[in-house]
Amino acid sequence: MAKLPPMKETFEKLLGHIELPQIIRVRQKFDDSILQNEKEYLTTLLRSKGLNIKAGNRIAITCGSRGINKYTELLHAICDFVRSLGAEPILIPSMGSHGGATSEGQKELLAHYGVTEESMGAKILSSMETICLGTTEAGVPVYIDKNATECDGIILFNRVKAHTSFAGTIESGLCKMTAIGLGKQKGAETIHSFGIENMSRNIKDAFILASKKLNFICGIATVENSYGKLREVHVWKKDEILLEEEKLLRHAYTLLPHFYTTGADILCMQQMGKNISGTGLDCKAIGKYVFQIDLGGPRFKSLCVLDLCDDSDGSAYGMGMAQFATRRFYEKIDFAKGYINSITAKSIYSNQMPVIMDTDKLALQATANCLRLPGQETSMVFALDTEHLEDIYMTAGALANVPEESKKFVETIGNFFQIPFDNDGNLTLFKG
Repeated sequence: MAKLPPMKETFEKLLGHIELPQIIRVRQKFDDSILQNEKEYLTTLLRSKGLNIKAGNRIAITCGSRGINKYTELLHAICDFVRSLGAEPILIPSMGSHGGATSEGQKELLAHYGVTEESMGAKILSSMETICLGTTEAGVPVYIDKNATECDGIILFNRVKAHTSFAGTIESGLCKMTAIGLGKQKGAETIHSFGIENMSRNIKDAFILASKKLNFICGIATVENSYGKLREVHVWKKDEILLEEEKLLRHAYTLLPHFYTTGADILCMQQMGKNISGTGLDCKAIGKYVFQIDLGGPRFKSLCVLDLCDDSDGSAYGMGMAQFATRRFYEKIDFAKGYINSITAKSIYSNQMPVIMDTDKLALQATANCLRLPGQETSMVFALDTEHLEDIYMTAGALANVPEESKKFVETIGNFFQIPFDNDGNLTLFKG
């Protein structure tokens, strides 16, 4: 990676006079229902379904690259259930082109979440090799992980939620896990090549084709509450998956965390990363997109991102939505991983480089300087990331943009205060 030259002194002289507005802590209220005893609950559901698993079977279990709440606990319960029937669980990394589109990289991503052969007591068969099952009526070839097809059955396991970059009756869930996750880099690139506007239909059609060719034992779908905590687990037989997933997606939409304000001049996110969202930040939550589409959301004139999550494994996919970022962010980037994701997804804007500033304070001052108008105060919103939108900070201008009907869901805490930075210019709002 090319080293950035020293810039701090230069830009402190240029931007040091820029005063940032005061902010106030804001608590946004969302659904907080939580599923208790999740392992026991899932095991009971699995037993009640009378699944066709025989002693000696090798059962593939899909493992994704997202930070699903209670992921290891639920995955362990699935493995234990398969073993209780005398069968062998086989873990299949199912994450398209993530992990640098390499078998070892995808296995390492699972290890980030605590999923290893030792922790699960199950083999992990990680390979990028696929086979083509056929072609949909729209002419889309459907690729599936070769190791999975060689098992006696497949259990699809994933979270159902709104996708960040497209909308339809099917978005993120078990169908997408089949078409793109199990499709590995080849399948992901193929599906994306037919256009983001056709994603929902093509994912659905790919799943229908795959379900005719493969022995899907069942689908296990989770839904999280607005705070990213496990709310529900569902187990569906093969012929139930499509209809039930469409229904669950509509339900999941009602649980999405979001900003109640209609917008502001600047949105400052403390961090972004692939573990938070496929696009680093949830596009629908921030109203910014990696494709040239508009699926709604609040209107923020500029996005400033301060850090890249360690669990993102160096992928800064989605940083093209931001106008400003920090040196700390830049130095964590593994450009190859993000670029592979961009090329696979046909998303040419997703990895464009934001303007890089040495410190959090300079990044915010630079952003404000580009937007400020004489005699007007810059409106700003601060959040940790798009998975954690319950406790945020707003300026008076952003707070004034909360619609009347939403004010009952917004509580201000304390008084307005100056934006806090440490001696190195790092924002301290979300420390500790």
